[in-house]
Parts: sequence; C-alpha cells; structure tokens
Amino acid sequence: MDASVMVGRGTGGAAVFILIVFIVLLGARSSRAQKGDGCGHTVLGVGSGSLASLGYPLSYPSHSVCEWEISVTAGYTVLVRIADLDIDTNNCQVSYLRLYNGIGPGRTEIVKFCGGREWRDAVIKSKGHQVTVQFMSGPQNNGHGLFLSYTSSQHTDLITCLEKGEHFSEAEFSKFCPAGCLTDFGEVSGTIPHGYRDSSPLCLAGIHAGVVSNTLGGQISVVSSKGIPHYESSLANNVTSVPGNLSPSLFTFKTSGCYGTLGLESGVVSDSQITASSEWEWGGHGKEPTVWGPTGARLKTLGRPWAAANSDTKEWIQVDLKKEKRITGIMTTGSTLPEYQFYISSYEVLYSHDGQQWKPYQEVGSDKNKIFQGNTNYFQEVRNNFIPPIEARFIRICPFQWHQRIALKMELLGCQPHAARPRIFHPAPPPPRRKSTVPPLQERTTHTPNIRNTTMPPHSHDEVALVAVLVPVLVVVLTTPVLVMVCSWLWKNRKSPEVTYDLPHWERTVWWKSMKQLLPSKLDGDDCVRYSSTARVDHQRPRVEPAEYAQPLVTGTMASLGQRSTFKPEEADAPEYDAPIPPEHYHAYAEPLPASGTEYATPIMIDRANHLSGGTLPFRGRGLVARTDSSQSASSAYDTPKSTSDQATPTEGELYQVPQNTHNAPCQKID
Repeated sequence: MDASVMVGRGTGGAAVFILIVFIVLLGARSSRAQKGDGCGHTVLGVGSGSLASLGYPLSYPSHSVCEWEISVTAGYTVLVRIADLDIDTNNCQVSYLRLYNGIGPGRTEIVKFCGGREWRDAVIKSKGHQVTVQFMSGPQNNGHGLFLSYTSSQHTDLITCLEKGEHFSEAEFSKFCPAGCLTDFGEVSGTIPHGYRDSSPLCLAGIHAGVVSNTLGGQISVVSSKGIPHYESSLANNVTSVPGNLSPSLFTFKTSGCYGTLGLESGVVSDSQITASSEWEWGGHGKEPTVWGPTGARLKTLGRPWAAANSDTKEWIQVDLKKEKRITGIMTTGSTLPEYQFYISSYEVLYSHDGQQWKPYQEVGSDKNKIFQGNTNYFQEVRNNFIPPIEARFIRICPFQWHQRIALKMELLGCQPHAARPRIFHPAPPPPRRKSTVPPLQERTTHTPNIRNTTMPPHSHDEVALVAVLVPVLVVVLTTPVLVMVCSWLWKNRKSPEVTYDLPHWERTVWWKSMKQLLPSKLDGDDCVRYSSTARVDHQRPRVEPAEYAQPLVTGTMASLGQRSTFKPEEADAPEYDAPIPPEHYHAYAEPLPASGTEYATPIMIDRANHLSGGTLPFRGRGLVARTDSSQSASSAYDTPKSTSDQATPTEGELYQVPQNTHNAPCQKID
C-alpha cells in the first residue's frame, strides 16, 4: 500500500511537473502570439515579422482589440516601422495604436498614435528585445486599419511589405524585407529575368523571384532600370504575378548566381538517373500500349510526361545527380498535352545523400514538412525555390494532390556546392537524348545570366546612354583635326587673284628639255600669258597662228609622246583629221588641226646611233635645228645641229622647215 501510495505520489508529481512545463512553454509561445478579436494577417518570425488589423486593407471591425507580443534574439532591440495607420481620429481614448517596451504587467509605453500623419517614416526603437503592440478600435470604423513590420536592430535598413519600387529613386539599393509579406492583397506584375513593374511591392516581388522567404524575410539587392512595354505573368513560390503594361521603370534583383539548370532538360542527366515508383501504360481504343515512363519527365521536351500507374500519395519520382549539388529550386509542368490534362497541384520534396535515408524538406523554425504549391493547369510552368537551399545527391518528388492523374515534367535549379560566385556563361549543352546506351555525360551546371537590366536610365542602362552621347562626340573630335588639316591645305594652295599659267614642273624635267627641241618657240618675251581672275567672261585669249610642226629626231620616241604627239602618221594617203578621236581609241598623234589645212611634218627616221634611216627629205634648209629655246626669236634662222663624232653630216641642200608666223608678239595680260 505504501508502495502504491508512493507510486501514486510519484506519478502525481510527474504530472504536475509536466503541467508546469506545458504552461511555461505555452507562456513562452504566447509571448509571440496575438490576443483579441481584432487581429488580422500575422506572421511573427524568429527575427522579423508583419502584422495587420482584421480586414486590412478593407475597413476594420468596430469595438475590437488586438495585442501582439513579439520578441527578437536577446541582445538586440526591436525596430518597428508602420506601413499604414488609418483609424478614426475623433476619439483617441478608444481608437489608437500603442507600443510598449516589454511584455506583461511590467511593460512601459513607448508611443501612442491616434491616427494623423506623425507615424509616417517613423522608426520606433525599443529598449529591450521584446515589444507589445496594441491596436484598439472604437465605435466608428471608416478606415483601413493597421499594417506594420518589425525586425531586430541588426537590420537598420528595414522596409515594410507595402513599399513599392516606385518609392525609391536610386538606381541600386539594398533593403531588408521582413517576414510575412506574402499577403492576399498585394499585386505583383512581371517575372524574372525580365523584371517587375515599378508599381509592384518590393518584398512580395522578392518572394516571387525566390530571393527571400515569406517565413524568414531577408536582404534584397535591387537594380532599377527603364520600363518595358509588357510584363509577363507567372506562378512562383505561391505568388501569382499578373500581366502589366508599360511603366516608367522596372526593377530586378541581384542574386548569388546559383540558379542554373542541373541537366534534365539539356540531357546532362541521363535516362538511367531518373527513376520512379511506377509508370503508366495505356494504349487507348485498341492501340498498342504506350509507356509514360520517368524518362519523359524532362521540362520543355516534346512527348509524353511521366505518369504514375496509381493515383495515391505513395507514388514518387527521383533524380540521382551522381554527386552532391546545391539545389535552390524546382520548376514543374503538367502533361503539356491538351488531350491529357494531367498535373500535380501540390507535392512534398525529400532529399538524400545515399539514396537510402530520406529527409523531408522543412522551413527554418518549423517541424512540419513543407507542402509546395504545384501546377494549376497542365501546361504552365511553376517555380518553387528552396530557402535555404538543399545540398544533396538525390531529390525525390512525392505528389500530394493532383488533377485526374499524377503526371509531371520538371527541371532542378542549382549549382555546385559553395559556388556562390558571379555567373559564368558556358557553351550550350548537347541536345537531349531520350534513349541512349552511352555512359552519362560529365556533370555540368548550366548558368543563367545575372538578374540585371541593361537599359536606361539607371546603372545597368547608363552604358546605352553613355554610348549614345559619346559616339557623336568622338566622331566630332576625330573628324575635326582632319577637317582643319584639309582646310589648311586648301588655304595654302588657294589660287591667287592673278594666276600664272606656266609649266614649272615640266621645265624642270629632262624629258621636257629634250622635247622642247621638237616644239615651236614660245612667244617672245620669254614670259607667259597672265590671266586675271577678275577678268570679264567675254575677254578672249590671244590667238596665235598655228605653226608647222617640227620633225622628230628619233622615230622610236614617237610613242613616248603620248596622246598629244603632233606628228603625222607615215601613211601619206590617210584622210585629214577633222573629227575628235574617241577616248577609247589610243593614237599617237595630236588632235586635228584647224580646217585651214595645215600640213603635218614628216618624221625623220633616225636609229639609236643617230644615223639617218635613208631617204631624201622633202624639205630644204640650211641646217638642222639644234634646239628650240624660248630665248630665241621666232624669226631667227635655224643653225646647224650639234654633232658628235659619230653623227652623220646632212647633205648639201637639205633644208629643214622653218616655223610659220614668225612675227613677234609680246606677252599679254588679259584683264
């Protein structure tokens, strides 16, 4: 009996102890819980959270009250930012928001707001790591109510869940998003990597992009840029973005870069690495049965997906990555076949290091398996991110809910462990292979570009504006010296008002000096005719009577005279030249003489040794002309040519033709 009594007492003492522990734990849990009938959206995370009055953003209930007791890590204080406070301001005794230092009976008041605008941009700081938030409503309820966020003092850049991209003018900035920003009244427009409309709430867009968690919050790095004409919609991390129209600007997020595909779509993961609990075989209408095997579970590939033989929660499909990878997300679709509209609407994720021991994925601070939202139709892609990421070799998908039949196509996102480096572009992977006996390819991780924008006006788009400005400037800078040099050269070589038409270059050449012997003398005066640039148009050049042409010394040099030679061809019966020679025909003779009928000279045939080639010259004179110099008078007789020891002496009676028009004409200046 005593023993039984002792046992009974011992059992009762244990029961009392368990009850006390339960009360203590309940009290500790209640330190972060809400009390009252006026509490609405509430997420009280480990280090941050958000809370709202009942019905927000619609009207709050009258004669209601709610208290939230929040705590952060010991050693830090609490920072509170009010996103919205819209309450009745007529009676501050029954309608207000009040914050206290601490919780319980020993709390002390920090601040009290009765509507108005004094709460805007205010950051309330506590003295300790615990704060009580009290919201009271009176008989009137013509406002939205309350919404606020909090975090610990280690995140001084806290923003609320309601702040949007258009509220910030910086091109790049970093802020801390609290937990609990996944609300049913926020609207996000856009997706990654194209960006989000500036009217989207920053933190809700961060959840959609997979850079922060709704239960943990986190730091976001934002890049603003010029808006685009259209924003796409997508479903990711339980957030459905909506289509959007043109906006002045958009924003995206910087990431660690660990968001590449892990090889299901590209074929890096072989068919043997994808296995399932079962596969569906169905022929339909007497046709040969087809197999819906796990090899069809590759995202964005044509054909049948994987479909389970049975529709129950015991089915699964898994991927062996051959070695441990950091897995940051998963993308799924349904069957993608209009005639078979199968899809999984929710699922669990398990992971393993050896394929034997499996662990369910759970969020930080939770002891429950996380249920991921799957597809809402058979064709749309849905993305879910793992925050924190999974590091494992095996990944298993266990369907939890489905439509008609379990069917799935998927792709895993991630990178090599500890590869949080800037993204690197790799060559495109080989095309997918549905069936192959070739050993698996080496494991490779494909990377996607950084989630940035390269348009105007902020940082990433400043390059375009800079190029648009610098290119014309550089063109002007580079062409200006060239234009200056050209203008300077033209200025130096400009024509003077009185131009001398002379042949200074030819006078300096040996060829010209030798050819002057064959040409008639210049006009007396040894000067050239000068023409004034200011002369009237009707002034005429002085006319010079045509002269007969000298005979060449060497026939072989005739071709070197070019197109302006003045020697008559040897065939005497050729017709007189009375029409211009076409430019396409080359001839060694000069353009035709005037119609006065002046005769052409007959060439003297002399070889290279200065011997006459024979024949009696048809002209008579006293001697050969040694040279025709401009210093000689046009009326002087030609003297005997200079002779050498081997030169033949002309026979007696052979005279050479004397140029006509020997009258002297002084050099004239025509105005």
